Amino acid sequence: MASSAEVLDYRPSETEPFLNPRMRDYFRKKLDAWKNDILRESRETLDNLQEENQNHPDMADRASSESDRALELRTRDRQRKLISKIDAAIKRLEDGSYGYCEETGDPIGVARLDARPIATLSLEAQEMHERREKVYRDD
Repeated sequence: MASSAEVLDYRPSETEPFLNPRMRDYFRKKLDAWKNDILRESRETLDNLQEENQNHPDMADRASSESDRALELRTRDRQRKLISKIDAAIKRLEDGSYGYCEETGDPIGVARLDARPIATLSLEAQEMHERREKVYRDD
């Protein structure tokens, strides 16, 4: 996810003050690197799709190519949505609400943020949310 060497020089820990300036900077760089990686991959995908825009005389080759293209486009759509979540996380960093659970207002936790920097729920709130979803799905 994070490709920047600067991001990897420092690891936030639970023992330091939550979201101190160094930690905020760490998460900002991590989010920016993640977004840049996704954008780079998207540009590569577009280039590949344009290069591959050729006629396949064989029906099986054409079907395989169309299937690959559809999968790639679905992946890019998911990544487009992910970019909007990354942008929202960056905005929360700027307004001071980053790192706090949307439901409880409690700190999300450094380990969870490090693993999923776009998290908006604490682990407990996320688990409760998933249990509620499962109950409604099973009905």
